[in-house]
Amino acid sequence: MDEAQERQKPRLGAAQIWNISFGFFGIQIGFALQNANMSRIFQSLGTGLDDLPALWVAAPLTGLLVQPVIGHMSDRTWLGRLGRRRPYFLAGAVLAALALFVMPEAPALWVAATMLWLLDASLNVSMEPFRAFVGDMLRKDQHSAGYAVQTAFIGAGAVVGSIFPWALDRMGVSNAAAGGGIPDTVRYAFWFGGAALFLAVLWTVLTTREYPPEAMARFDGAGEPDGEATGALAGRGYRPAAAWIGAGALVMLAVARLGLEKEVYLLGGLLAAYGLASLAAIARARRGAAAGMLGHIVGDFAGMPALMKKLALAQFFSWSALFIMWINTTPVVAQYFYKAPDPADPRYQDGANWVGVLFTVYNGVAAVAALTLLPLLAARIGRVRTHVLALLCGAAGYASFLVLRDPMALIASEVGVGIAWASILAMPYAILASALPQRKLGIYMGLFNVFVVVPQLLVATVMGSIMKRFFPTEPIWTMAFAAGVMALAALAMLRVEEPA
Repeated sequence: MDEAQERQKPRLGAAQIWNISFGFFGIQIGFALQNANMSRIFQSLGTGLDDLPALWVAAPLTGLLVQPVIGHMSDRTWLGRLGRRRPYFLAGAVLAALALFVMPEAPALWVAATMLWLLDASLNVSMEPFRAFVGDMLRKDQHSAGYAVQTAFIGAGAVVGSIFPWALDRMGVSNAAAGGGIPDTVRYAFWFGGAALFLAVLWTVLTTREYPPEAMARFDGAGEPDGEATGALAGRGYRPAAAWIGAGALVMLAVARLGLEKEVYLLGGLLAAYGLASLAAIARARRGAAAGMLGHIVGDFAGMPALMKKLALAQFFSWSALFIMWINTTPVVAQYFYKAPDPADPRYQDGANWVGVLFTVYNGVAAVAALTLLPLLAARIGRVRTHVLALLCGAAGYASFLVLRDPMALIASEVGVGIAWASILAMPYAILASALPQRKLGIYMGLFNVFVVVPQLLVATVMGSIMKRFFPTEPIWTMAFAAGVMALAALAMLRVEEPA
């Protein structure tokens, strides 16, 4: 075997690719239960429509903080037989399962909000290394297949998580609770989800073996010396960091001057915090100290490859649209399709269950499209154009909410959303993975997911202010925002060059 062959990872079979990604099936069950039911739980515990975005802030904020840190740490972890990424899969799964078991028993709103924070943090601890795991374990010519299988499992897990409350209702489980509490359909679904999440992740942990550090070094070459990162930081000026701090200050000033929702202070604080972190990392590097975690995260974020920056803009817009949908679909469907804006109305619970069915449809479409439609289109017109078309399908699906009034007709809307969802989960990662250095795949995937998390945080803080000021009792207009933002994502993808 020559040197070039020795630096190639072995080609894995279908069963091995299945095992690598099966844990994502369980993780997505947890995300689906959260996305389809948390607004329902919050409203059942007494919160108003205007307060939903503020309560959802915990989820994106947690992902923003957790993903880069976990990515950096998992790049540098090796725990013998347990490996590099798998310790994070397992720890996150245990904590997420605990949160899912406790969530439906929440006696008060603050307990539910705390459990949402724990659930999202734990899911992110498990999820982020899974993205890098595909790149770790597969040859570059198998990355597209690996991410397609992962997307199929995401869709399948979301189908199971979304449909379960509706299926329990059809089986005779009570879909109403005395005094407006959380019904048994939701309670049992969350308990099932906790068990399924843990067992699916455990399957991947037990059926895979990671390449040891010496093998990864042979596949990808020598690692980046810490001194190299320190030198790069030391050569940077303080002006960009000061600009981030200034932007944060302007946002916080706008809250006071324009009367925006108090949650927007959080957005300004995060901008300023990144600026302060940059100042600290640069100052530390100029003193000659090792870069450390903070220095590596700041340096890698500022030095992202050009392709990653262009993809990040499209991710920003597409995930903004998705988060608008997740927060608002339940109140939109209940109010406009079931004529029941009040959570105490039994028709509201029927509408909420139908949302679970709609989410099942788009996730089922995504699972099928990831393995059939998208690869066919990508082979004919390229991955970039495929992603543009898929995002436009999603924009059309959101826009249709404004003109339809038959709940059954929304199934057609969700087909468009499902095509976009499949592409969002597969195409950007397939485009990006082969262009990144394998030794830093965890941190770059974590930083790429910042552009999944930041738009969610922006929606959770700013959308509440927009709706309260202009459309306080008309949540249907959130779908118009979602359609417009998804169209912007498609336009942003036109700037991305098709990689070889």
